[in-house]
Amino acid sequence: MSRLLVTQYQGEVEQIIRYGGSRKETSIRNAFERLLNEYCKPRNYLLIPELDFKTKFNTTVFPDGTVKDAIRLEHGWWESKDQYDHLDQEIEKKLEKGYPDENILFEDSQTAILIQHSREQLRVSMRDSQALDGLISTFVDYERPEVRDFRSAIAKFKEDIPHIIEALRQIITQQEASNTKFRERRNSFLAVCRQSVNPEIEIFDIHEMLIQHILTEDIFTNIFHESQFHRENNIGR
Repeated sequence: MSRLLVTQYQGEVEQIIRYGGSRKETSIRNAFERLLNEYCKPRNYLLIPELDFKTKFNTTVFPDGTVKDAIRLEHGWWESKDQYDHLDQEIEKKLEKGYPDENILFEDSQTAILIQHSREQLRVSMRDSQALDGLISTFVDYERPEVRDFRSAIAKFKEDIPHIIEALRQIITQQEASNTKFRERRNSFLAVCRQSVNPEIEIFDIHEMLIQHILTEDIFTNIFHESQFHRENNIGR
């Protein structure tokens, strides 16, 4: 399907040139913008034109397109140049100005160049539909390191969570048997829950609430910076 999209793009560019008589960037770049957006759709991304980008020099630049997701996270950038420009020189100028080099695609309707982490990863002829398909796929499939690390941590957490929960249940069982103050606090909280939430709540439900409270403590403390809320709600008290 993606190869077909590239072929359709190539045909559209030829038609624009034939009808308009112009090969200028401003005449044909919208066709490539549409092509990139078609690649973005299956990933729930959207290519947004002309968004501002704050550079490391504290200046603002405006790449031709920025790949965004639904939470506005940036996944890549696109910059189109005129085929009459010297593409490598134009890339050098843009990067010197502070354009992002984490995952940026440069093209001039003849050649496409993908730069990731400050290095050229791919360079293909835009007449080669298979090569162009591969380059664009690599571009939109790029995963930011922090996103990759987060997903890895989530996967590891999913593996560990059953063992953690079982260990917490054993600790609670031990406290039930030996800790009078624990039982008093538990009974007090049980009474509050039965009165304000549901009269059919049982001790097992209280134990599960306690486990959830313990498991979410680091989230509130390290991500939301709301340790006070976590300490002062009914379960924390």
